[in-house]
Amino acid sequence: MDAIEERKVYRLVLTGGPCGGKTTGQSRLCTFFENLGWKVFRVPETATILLSGGIKFADLVADEDRSKKKAHETTGTTSTANGSATKPPVFKDGVPEHSVIDIDKITTCPRCMAAAVGKVGDVYKFQENLLRTMIQIENTYFELGRTSNKNCLIICDRGFMDASAYISKEKWDRMMRSNNWNPVELRDNRYNQIIHMVSAANGAEQFYATEEHSCRSEGVTLARELDYKAASAWIGHPYFDVIDNSTDFENKVNRMIECVCQKLGIDIGDRLSITSRKVKFLVSGPMPADSAFPAFKDFEVVHHYLQCAGSRAQARLRKRGQNGRWSYIHTIRRPQQHGQSIEVRTQLSHRDYLNMLTQQDDSHFAIYKKRRCFLVNNQYFQMDIYKEPSHPRCKGLILLETYTSLTGDKLQAILPKFLNIVKEVTGQPDYSMFNLSLREDWNNTKKFCYSLHGKNACCHRTADSTTTNTNTTSTTTPTIATATATTDTGVDKAGLDNIDATE
Repeated sequence: MDAIEERKVYRLVLTGGPCGGKTTGQSRLCTFFENLGWKVFRVPETATILLSGGIKFADLVADEDRSKKKAHETTGTTSTANGSATKPPVFKDGVPEHSVIDIDKITTCPRCMAAAVGKVGDVYKFQENLLRTMIQIENTYFELGRTSNKNCLIICDRGFMDASAYISKEKWDRMMRSNNWNPVELRDNRYNQIIHMVSAANGAEQFYATEEHSCRSEGVTLARELDYKAASAWIGHPYFDVIDNSTDFENKVNRMIECVCQKLGIDIGDRLSITSRKVKFLVSGPMPADSAFPAFKDFEVVHHYLQCAGSRAQARLRKRGQNGRWSYIHTIRRPQQHGQSIEVRTQLSHRDYLNMLTQQDDSHFAIYKKRRCFLVNNQYFQMDIYKEPSHPRCKGLILLETYTSLTGDKLQAILPKFLNIVKEVTGQPDYSMFNLSLREDWNNTKKFCYSLHGKNACCHRTADSTTTNTNTTSTTTPTIATATATTDTGVDKAGLDNIDATE
């Protein structure tokens, strides 16, 4: 008997830096999913709602800040070639120029308001109330999505964590404590996916413009800084994707739509070109000091493989969290269909997670990792450091992952220079989490998986196949034991049959 497919409610945050294509992308994404028969809700930016209701930014700023502004006007002018005085091109404290100079004129600019949060006066309190309002507005749309009789995509114009980009860590932590807000809940569990549209000021400077935007006065340098802050606010979300400017704008938008479809397990056929793929690299220890990394977030991650019907399907549970707060994901991966690998992820409650854990597959060890998430060269990376009590073959294993459309030298150029990257291992079965977790010796098991969607009838190792596949070793332990001895900077074409999606 065919089971009725459960309706999906997918909560997406679309964020990004100035002139990144967020508005256009939201419209295109809405049209695309409505054409698929989905119901689409667009949650408006909360700051715009409040400020358009008559709140004036200038009214929230204390008199002492106005005096500072006037002093800045008096001492901070420069001269043009004809001798006339102009406002300085350098922006104070990373705040857009008109937020500092023309503070009395600002009435409806959400980004300028956010950039000055926490300075003085009532702005801090306003931002706190803004976040409270955001939660209520989003909850209304989330509830509408749950009662919809169709699959529902809810697109949030920015999300809760965006506010942290424009406030000091001290004030942000105080705001979290005073409202009993937990960042893990409001970042990882509240939204299914975050997409950051990179500013044109970072990689497409010739298209960056401010003339036609009344609330955009940032120069290229400042726009890059604001873009990085906006992206950094979401570091650590389990499904955070950065859409850069490595292609033209049309393909940039297509990559964004494609990215959402991939996470939802939707077969998009040939309607969008597949340009981005996951690449995986072997990293040798010892780990650099924390100070060598840019801003990062660390998480504890535990994977359990489940019993699964069908010899080529895989099912697993993932528990991921910080400071005792966890999010739970159930993933089912099926063999390739119509040229695409099908993977469906479902967010679980703690109770559902415990219930499904009873279906654990005893032929696999649980996998324990520390996952470090960070941005380098406008690229989002996840680095998994395997820990005990995983299988002994995982001892010392460090893997770095990212999604990119780059290859060859361009791919090598974006990799973190402070890590000792040994080689690319994309698609190599020895570095598949499924195989790493197997209890049995790889030479004595038929469960070893070469490729979930390989060309052959069976993707598992057979008794006489241990020496025929060039993409795997025939030992119990992967080649990390000798990883420090060699370095391979070439791109491995085996990545075309990548057997692990985001884990």
